[in-house]
Amino acid sequence: MSHQNFNILVLGASYGSLLAIKFLAAGHHVTLTCRTATADLINAEGIRVRLPIKGRKEVGMGTDGLLEVDSRQLSGRLQANTPQQVVDLSKFHLVVLAMQEPQYRQDGIRQLMARIAQAGLPCMPIMNMPPLPYLHRMQQHNAQLDASACAAAYADADVWSGFNPSLMTLSSPDPQAFRPVDEPVNVLQVALPTNFKVARFESDVHTQMLRQLASDIEAIRLDVKGEAVELPVKLKVFDSLFVPLAKWSMLMTGNYRCILADTVRPIQEAVLGDRAASQAVYDWVADVCVALGASPGDLVSFDQYAAAADGLTKPSSAARALVAGATHIERVDLIVQTLAAQMGMHHATVDQTTRLADAWLAKNRAAPSSGI
Repeated sequence: MSHQNFNILVLGASYGSLLAIKFLAAGHHVTLTCRTATADLINAEGIRVRLPIKGRKEVGMGTDGLLEVDSRQLSGRLQANTPQQVVDLSKFHLVVLAMQEPQYRQDGIRQLMARIAQAGLPCMPIMNMPPLPYLHRMQQHNAQLDASACAAAYADADVWSGFNPSLMTLSSPDPQAFRPVDEPVNVLQVALPTNFKVARFESDVHTQMLRQLASDIEAIRLDVKGEAVELPVKLKVFDSLFVPLAKWSMLMTGNYRCILADTVRPIQEAVLGDRAASQAVYDWVADVCVALGASPGDLVSFDQYAAAADGLTKPSSAARALVAGATHIERVDLIVQTLAAQMGMHHATVDQTTRLADAWLAKNRAAPSSGI
């Protein structure tokens, strides 16, 4: 594939803005899907993403070393639409799925997803929870797996039924970002500037597209007061299907273990309150990933994760959502439990974690004011 500028459709303008700003800086063209008011704001004022630049605190980059990248100053074209306004899918080369799994069943998004599947577009989710077609792709590499048995973990498995597994890859959403309080919704701030780790597609042509995007992002330099500045957060492409699963150990050790019977706790406490118990869960999930087909080299050590968790002083987003009354959250815990059981692997703490999440969801769904 010769070098070209790609047209990329990104579903989800919040976290999706992080990868979008990288594509735009590399000269590619992005359409973000979002709500009407957000789309209007983005079309009028663009998106702004604040990235921490290591060792940089000089004037013009913010006292905290943050460099604000404004899409209006980049070579790529940006457009924002509601899902209903995305009419011509034939112009897109790649679809990035940048929302949490329960959101894809929402009206408007659901219909767009069906059209994307029918169009046969290659899809790159940046999600903790692998879409069901990706599990079917994993099943092709491990005859022990029954991906269909994981359907109950999804808010609506039918959303994924039309997708060709060979056109579905997965990227770990390792970089952490948030919308700053009291800022417009077109502003995103990066807290942990790690890299997106994406598995190759089945097709060499589609994989080469990923590799070109990764190379283009790697080469980005922005002029800051006459100096070429390299930006953090890269896209790294791997041949292994299992590299994006490296986060499963982190999720099961920290994020889901924030959930207690009647309250929630910070990730820091969940991981470091009983370090030995946490390492036991972490290592067990890593063993599950290896049994699925991962190489130990695909994974991250517990010590590396524990060091990062020491700064995570809030409960996970899943835990906070349950406290707020959510009736659906991403259920990576159920996927891990289900796939492990298919290989004869069980862990009491993981089983307890899934029971606690089940109980919270049942309570929220039974509440008089619970929505969908």
